[in-house]
Amino acid sequence: MHSKYLFPLFLLALTMSPSCYYDVEEELYPSTECNTSGVTYTGVIAAVVQNSCISCHNQSVTNGGVNLDGYNNIKVVANNGRLLGAIRHDNGFAAMPQGQPQLPDCTIQKFEAWVNEGAPEN
Repeated sequence: MHSKYLFPLFLLALTMSPSCYYDVEEELYPSTECNTSGVTYTGVIAAVVQNSCISCHNQSVTNGGVNLDGYNNIKVVANNGRLLGAIRHDNGFAAMPQGQPQLPDCTIQKFEAWVNEGAPEN
């Protein structure tokens, strides 16, 4: 009697198991797009500089003669090409952040867009 019900239950369980599969497209295939529109110093750049640069490049410690403390100081380095050269690890520039992995590609693209747009503050 039990074997009579066992086989249909087995088939039911077998057919239902694929329906329990969980996939989220955004998790499986994360977006590789990088939004570089409207990048400003206060909106994006300041936070990255604060987290990755300011401990070595501030008013008190100006390693390499570079002070990145505040918008006006960063804009000078952005305009003379040293900022992008350093974070992109271009030849002829000290790779920054020193002793750390290169910044993510999207972050570098945001810096490039910011510089190309004239390094807006707000």
